[in-house]
Amino acid sequence: MVNHRGSSLMKNVSTTKPIYRKQSPRTIALYILLLFALSIIIFVFNAANIEQEQFNPISVQISDEELWDPPSSRGLRPCVHPSRRYKGSKGSGRYLTVNCNGGLNQMRTGISDMVAVAHIMNATLVIPKLDKQSFWQDSSAFSDIFDELHFITTLQKDVRIVKELPKELEHVPRARKHFTSWSSMGYYREMTQLWNEYQVIHVVKSDSRLANNDLPLDIQRLRCRAMYHALRFSPPIEILGKELVDRLRTQSRKYIALHLRYEKDMLAFTGCTSGLTDAESEELRIMRENTKHWKVKDINPTEQRKGGFCPLTPKEVGIFLRAIGYPPSTLIYVASGEIYGGDARLSELKSYFPNLVFKEKLATKEELNAFATHATQSAALDYIVSLESDVFVPSYSGNMARAIEGHRRFLGHRKTISPDRKGLVKLFNELERGNIKTSSFSELVWKMHKNRKGAPRKRKGPSPGAKGKDRFRTEESFYENPYHECICSPRGV
Repeated sequence: MVNHRGSSLMKNVSTTKPIYRKQSPRTIALYILLLFALSIIIFVFNAANIEQEQFNPISVQISDEELWDPPSSRGLRPCVHPSRRYKGSKGSGRYLTVNCNGGLNQMRTGISDMVAVAHIMNATLVIPKLDKQSFWQDSSAFSDIFDELHFITTLQKDVRIVKELPKELEHVPRARKHFTSWSSMGYYREMTQLWNEYQVIHVVKSDSRLANNDLPLDIQRLRCRAMYHALRFSPPIEILGKELVDRLRTQSRKYIALHLRYEKDMLAFTGCTSGLTDAESEELRIMRENTKHWKVKDINPTEQRKGGFCPLTPKEVGIFLRAIGYPPSTLIYVASGEIYGGDARLSELKSYFPNLVFKEKLATKEELNAFATHATQSAALDYIVSLESDVFVPSYSGNMARAIEGHRRFLGHRKTISPDRKGLVKLFNELERGNIKTSSFSELVWKMHKNRKGAPRKRKGPSPGAKGKDRFRTEESFYENPYHECICSPRGV
């Protein structure tokens, strides 16, 4: 009986003819419009979800303390006082003239080394001449960048320093020396034999003239006194630099200082072209080819990036800082030269962190006029703002990044997050291929940098297998981490 009803029902259904109503063109157009609007809504919704996933930090909750507080200094503090056996140098009528080379921080470390060399060689140091021939073409004199009188008086018990060579010695024969890089105490003691023939020794280059390690404690501490006490910036730079810091503090309680190395010369020198157009890559290749003092011309950009030798791109910096856990509202001071690619490339970072600030926005045109044509003085302003920041993040480990990291360590291990560029490149590639989710990516980035935030540690030695000069070249710079000679426990102060 059930089957009978079923068959009857099926019969009724099968014999019933559907009724179709002819739709007007206006109704059809309305349906199409509604479907189009619905597709847009679905697309925007999915895009928002993707964006939200991209911006979500790691799954665990990160406190403000974890984001902003400095690592424990373990009771360590600056220690630069000389030992009881230490004796200052008197000069004895012998003079060391110095030609500094490089940018601001290459010159600062070089000057600090030359103070120590003058002491070892018992020479009077003449105020060094700054580099005017480098890429920056900066005509600044020593007194334009540094407080010259403060430099002389701070070191008066260590080394005799004069502003100029005595007139009677201006035309005497000089020993012109290219001191060997990363040299020991013994090397410079041998160099004192030059005093038998000359009253003046001219040092052609000042950078990296002293070894990072295995020097007497008093020499290392003298380097620190020169670097962190004596080389104070000139009053105009100090005043404006501190004013910029104050203005940042009025905008936000805390800020990150980002040293964004993405200038044209940096990319050309390193051969890094990730994210660039073919035309831009070719422009950088030509620049490298035409710069005579850059020895390496043929560079594989893929291998450079894979090895961690490239600066992070603005986009990569944005992804990195979000993965670490900093919210989009974070105030970021960008310390940099002219970004290659201009606003278009900078927008890749700004899409992650809209609150980007440059000194050009913080200061008035009138305030910056004095520094407009002096890249080294302008870099000094960035140095001050970076040194005083709550968190310092360098996108590349150049001279400025190393100098600021070392100075922040010296001042109490202020928080410095050093990106593991080699490790990050692997993660970026995996993320781009879709092999890992953004949440997993963030977890991995967080764990990778757990111990890269400026906590006390010993200076790193040379790279495994490095021989000869490569041993010294691959060591961590003394000025990047002056522990333990200039940072010690209260008992060692």
